[in-house]
Amino acid sequence: MDVWALYRQKLCTAQEAVQLVKSGDWVDYSQSVAFPEALDEALAARRGELKDVKVRSGIALKPVQVVERDPDQQSFTYHAWHCSAIDRGYADRGLAFPVPMLFRDCGSYYARGFAPVNVAMISVPPMDRDGNFSFSIMNGATQEILDSADTVILEVCEDMPVVYGRSGDHVHISQVDAVVEGGRSAGAAANPPPREIDRQIAANIFPYLQDGITLQIGIGGMPNALGSLIAQSDLKDIGIHTEMLSDSYLALCRAGKITNRKKEIDQGKGVFSVGAGSKELYEFLDRNMDLMSAPMRYVNDPMTIRQFRHFVSINGCVSMDLYGQVCSESAGTRQISGTGGQLDFVTGAYMSEHGKAFLAMPSVFIDRQGRRRSRIFPKFTQGDIITTPRAQAPYMVTEYGVACLPGLSVWQRAEAIINIAHPEFRDELICAAQEQGIWRRSNRR
Repeated sequence: MDVWALYRQKLCTAQEAVQLVKSGDWVDYSQSVAFPEALDEALAARRGELKDVKVRSGIALKPVQVVERDPDQQSFTYHAWHCSAIDRGYADRGLAFPVPMLFRDCGSYYARGFAPVNVAMISVPPMDRDGNFSFSIMNGATQEILDSADTVILEVCEDMPVVYGRSGDHVHISQVDAVVEGGRSAGAAANPPPREIDRQIAANIFPYLQDGITLQIGIGGMPNALGSLIAQSDLKDIGIHTEMLSDSYLALCRAGKITNRKKEIDQGKGVFSVGAGSKELYEFLDRNMDLMSAPMRYVNDPMTIRQFRHFVSINGCVSMDLYGQVCSESAGTRQISGTGGQLDFVTGAYMSEHGKAFLAMPSVFIDRQGRRRSRIFPKFTQGDIITTPRAQAPYMVTEYGVACLPGLSVWQRAEAIINIAHPEFRDELICAAQEQGIWRRSNRR
C-alpha cells in the first residue's frame, strides 16, 4: 500500500471536509487539545444551511465557533463531557449542555451505542512513514470515538507532539475519510501560579507522601504547589499513573523525582490518558519513551489502580457537607466542571493496599457581594451535584488540616469536618450539626 498516495487522495480543505456533515448528525470533536479548530470554523460557516447538528466535545481550550457563531442554536447544539472555563461560560448562557459521566466509562458510551457518532473530527500530528497518525496527548476515549464514527476526518497539526501509547494510540490512513492540513497548535491549558492558600493545603498533604508512591494529581495552583514541595524534598522513586498529565509532573521529572521504578505495573513508564499544559510540557512529551498514553478505560479503572500498593490520588473539590458528601462539579445548579475521574480515583485509591485519596479545597470563598462564605455546608439543599458520596469520602483537606473520614460515624465525621472549617463558621456548623442530630453531647465545643 502506498500510504502517501492514499493520503493525497484524501487530502482536502476544511470547507470541503465539513460537507460530509448532514442535518441531524452527531459530530464529535473529541476533547481538549484534540479540538479541530479549522474544521470547527468551517462547520460553523454552514450555519443556516444545516439543521439540528449536535456537536459533542469538552474541556475546550479555545472558543468553539459552532457556539460563537450560532448563539440562537439555529443549526448547532453543543454538548460537553466536562466543562472548562470556556464551556462553563457557554453553559451559564444556555449555549452548552453538560453530559454526566465517569471518565472511566466515557469510551463505553461510544462502544455500547449510547453516544452515536456520525462524523468524528480530531486534531493529530503529521502522518508517519507507515501511514499512522498518533493520537498525541488525547488518548482518552479517542479510539472508541473513531471506531463508532461513520465518517472520520483528521486535522493535521504540525506541532502536536507524538506520544507513544499502551493501546488506542493511533489511527491508520486507510481508516480515515478525509485529511485537512494546516491545523493550529495544541491549545495550552491555564497553569495558575500557586496562591498562599494553595501552599498551605499542599503542606497539609505533603506529610502523607513517601518514597515509591504512584501519584495521581490534578491541574491547578494546589497541584503546582505540591509539585514544588516534592521537587524540593528528599522524596524519590515516584511513579506516574494519572488521567491528566500537567506541568506539575514536568517539575517533578526535571527534579529527578519521577523514576517509575517502584510501580507494580507498567514499571519504568509514566502512564497518563490526557495531557494539558504549557508548550514546554508538550515538547517534553514529544517522543518521550519514559511516558506512555493509555485510554481512560484503563487508566481510570479502579481494577487497574488497585494493583498499585502505594497509590496516592489528590484532586480538588468545590464544597462538602457535614455528612461527608462532596461536590466537585457545580455551585448549586450552576455547572462548574464535571465528575471527571474523581470518583474513579477515590474508588481505586481505597482499593490499593496502602492507598490514599485526598480531596482538597480552601475552607471559604468570597461571593459576588464580597462576603466570605464557608465551603463546608451543614447539608446540601441548593441542587449541588454530589460527586463523591459520603460512603466513599476519603481524606478531606483545607488550609486548616486533614480530616480522614473512612469508618467514622456521623457525629465523628461532623466533628472532623468542622475541625477543618474556617474558625469563623465553626460555631454555626456545630449548631447545625446539633439540629441535624449528628452532634454528640460530649463533643468538643
